[in-house]
Amino acid sequence: MGEMMEGRRDKGTEGQSEGGGWRKILVTGGGGFLGGAIVRRLVERGDGVRSFSRHHHAKLEALGVEQVHGDIADAVAVEGACDGVETVFHTAALPGIWGPYQRYHRTNVTGTLNVIAACKTEGVARLIHTSSPSVVFHGGHMEGVNESVPYPDKFHAPYPETKAIAEKHVSRAASEGLPAVILRPHLIWGPGDNHLVPRILARGKRLARVGDGDNLVDTIYIDNAADAHILAADRLAEDPSLSGRIYFISQGEPIPLWDMVDAILAAGGRPPVRKKISHKTARRIGALFEVVYRLFGIRSEPPMTRFVADELAAAHWFDIGAARRDLGYEPGVSMEEGLRRLEGWLRPGQGNIPDRDRERDE
Repeated sequence: MGEMMEGRRDKGTEGQSEGGGWRKILVTGGGGFLGGAIVRRLVERGDGVRSFSRHHHAKLEALGVEQVHGDIADAVAVEGACDGVETVFHTAALPGIWGPYQRYHRTNVTGTLNVIAACKTEGVARLIHTSSPSVVFHGGHMEGVNESVPYPDKFHAPYPETKAIAEKHVSRAASEGLPAVILRPHLIWGPGDNHLVPRILARGKRLARVGDGDNLVDTIYIDNAADAHILAADRLAEDPSLSGRIYFISQGEPIPLWDMVDAILAAGGRPPVRKKISHKTARRIGALFEVVYRLFGIRSEPPMTRFVADELAAAHWFDIGAARRDLGYEPGVSMEEGLRRLEGWLRPGQGNIPDRDRERDE
């Protein structure tokens, strides 16, 4: 994550609220994939925006966005970033399926606690927290489940475990008076993706279909994910009784997981996945890699883990009826249109496909 520092502010255009002062909306991880999409949407509709991230981003400067630089695990920096802010979108997180638990905890839990504390101290009117459906994944099929599904008894990777802890802290803060909504976007993808799409393209030749291949999943196109976050903030402002609610958000059209993988590969000009492997065999291979990587202290991500084997073999799609009802959410970009846009982004410069950055808050 880099060393801890006090927040450093770079001003963009003024973009003041009606009462003057600093900008009204803060996006943590504003330089990342989801955070950047939310920033663009907010700027397009005329909102004043501040981004909090570790590094300076030219793309945000070009939008006239005020940038505050710091570490999400630095409470002083986060509090400074929330000064004068009305709404906070907290998207900064450390994703991935491998690595030291404490590293995930530092970003996903400590960082979220810092955001909550800063919101309370600075009198922020509302918090929209980005979580993940993986917080309820138990390793088996999850088909059409809604927000009532409980957390699993045991987690098999540090990312879902620490995101679940963070989610619980936000829920507790909401019960104590901080207006907050939690969103669980599932498998965000699209142009600008620095995680899922590059990961699939880089491993395309080595991928094998795990399981019977019939497992359905849902995903969400990046613009739809950004729109859902802004809808949540607007609806929370209109209806404070929504505070504390959790919402799954997706395209609302589950498809076979391997059809989606093949579609992303096709968008990048790559052949489909042909090899197959059973779920049981993939789990055994994953367990072996986990032992070897831990034994030798290998920091890179293993080719397979038990958690990944389960995710690739299981159905995981979710009922977004609550988001439709309460937030007025409908995916504005269809799967077909999203894939067309993705292909347009990938094909002109396949040599410039971004390396996968395991920090969502880049």
